[in-house]
Amino acid sequence: MRTIALLLQPGNNAFDVGVAIEVWGRDRTEHGVPPFELRTCARTREPVALESGLQAVPTHPLAGLAGADLVVVPGRKDWFAPVDEEVSRALRSAVRRGATVAALCSGAAVLAEAGLLDGHRATTHWLLADRLAVDFPDIKMETDALFIGDGPLWTSAGTAAGIDLCLHLVRLAHGSAVAGTIARRMVTPPHRDGGQRQYVDVPVPPVRPPAPSIAAVQDWARDRLDSAHTVAGLAGRVGVSERTFARRFVAETGVSPLQWLLAERVRRAAELLERTDLSVDRVATRCGFADAGVLRTHFRRQIGTTPAAYRRTFARSG
Repeated sequence: MRTIALLLQPGNNAFDVGVAIEVWGRDRTEHGVPPFELRTCARTREPVALESGLQAVPTHPLAGLAGADLVVVPGRKDWFAPVDEEVSRALRSAVRRGATVAALCSGAAVLAEAGLLDGHRATTHWLLADRLAVDFPDIKMETDALFIGDGPLWTSAGTAAGIDLCLHLVRLAHGSAVAGTIARRMVTPPHRDGGQRQYVDVPVPPVRPPAPSIAAVQDWARDRLDSAHTVAGLAGRVGVSERTFARRFVAETGVSPLQWLLAERVRRAAELLERTDLSVDRVATRCGFADAGVLRTHFRRQIGTTPAAYRRTFARSG
């Protein structure tokens, strides 16, 4: 995934446009990131008016989508503004050619207008999801996910979830080390746990005395992934009951403690497969799995391939 086409439309969210430029538009080859070609494409070569009076000057017309490995569709300030039919045709053509298409935030409405999401799983900002589900009932809307991929089509939730999706696409194409390098330059987590339910408006809870940070327990566990952990043991570090700890953990992260721990172990395994020549058995032990078979099961479930195949694709020579 080296050629990226960023689709510009009037009223695009400047943040979404900026995220794509930050991820794929900067030269980070000196830090081990492969070179990318970022094309900014629009119906004409005239400056495109973004939200808040900003402008973006396209480098390509819509024909620039041809040959792109990935097409990024930013959200728009007016979520339900009509989509130019020429734009819709260009998106449908990109999908037919085999390109991956990723909609950030309300960009999902653009894909829906183009007829691309019918019959597919998708997500979008939680404020938009219900309206999109009513207007396009054939979309399999999932309102909690930060991002969803269904075939070549990817959609993400609110603004910051666009960062999550873009880094995930980098990770799929180039490995977790490259995604991690870009994330560090952006000063953002390379991966966030949980879904967008944790960000939906809810009544403000009563003020209570501050508890030791869940993040501190996560940091402690990350440094000891090769050790056995239980919810009771983690709760003990916070000084609360197991039930209270589990409830607070889900409230802060969107996943249970054991789900988070499993994801961290798989993520650490991917890093070791990329950066070391340790056997799969040794990687499993280092990450807290009982044996290589257990690692393979969870690795395939979360990453979509085997540890050996992942290493062949992403291992760093030298």
